Amino acid sequence: MRKTAIIIGNGKLERDIAGIVDEAQFVMRFNEPVLSGGMSGERTDMIMLAASSKILYRRLLDPGFMDNAALKAAKVFMLAYHPDIIRKYHPRPNIFQRLQGRRADWTMQAIELLGRAGKEIRIMPPQTYIAGCGELGISERHMHKVFPSTGFLGIRYALARFPASEWDVKLCGFGWEGWKRHDWQNERAWVENKIANDRVSLIT
Repeated sequence: MRKTAIIIGNGKLERDIAGIVDEAQFVMRFNEPVLSGGMSGERTDMIMLAASSKILYRRLLDPGFMDNAALKAAKVFMLAYHPDIIRKYHPRPNIFQRLQGRRADWTMQAIELLGRAGKEIRIMPPQTYIAGCGELGISERHMHKVFPSTGFLGIRYALARFPASEWDVKLCGFGWEGWKRHDWQNERAWVENKIANDRVSLIT
């Protein structure tokens, strides 16, 4: 009998799936997870985190950041963007933003905070990010403008880690919209291809 891995985006859920989630053998969530009033259960094995965003900067300044139930429950935090990737490709704050405390890379601050909370911290290798760009058709010259989302990188990570012979990978809570620098159309098409080939399925 195959095990179940569930990957939960931060989009709206159409129904209560708490029972399905909490019975799974692995659950991945993203950034500061939206628990949808309990509809998405409590189990959290891994959180895929973007340590390059101004949103994370604001969260790191919040003394209550780690009060989020999913953050407390998570065993492992995976930083989706390696510092080398952030340095080479991600946009840099302008001089005025830097004077206000903004920076492109919050990796070390995230490691310090999560380490104090006793969490295991991993960083996705640069090669994994570059390979993901290749799968989405993001060429080298466009990698300064278009960035794979943590959702895409998380799904891709799970598919690489969990063989189809042993795992049933299910998705929910993905709306494929948000930051304009993510290629939502191609990410959605990539997932639809995996669904068509029975590699993943949607919880509906």
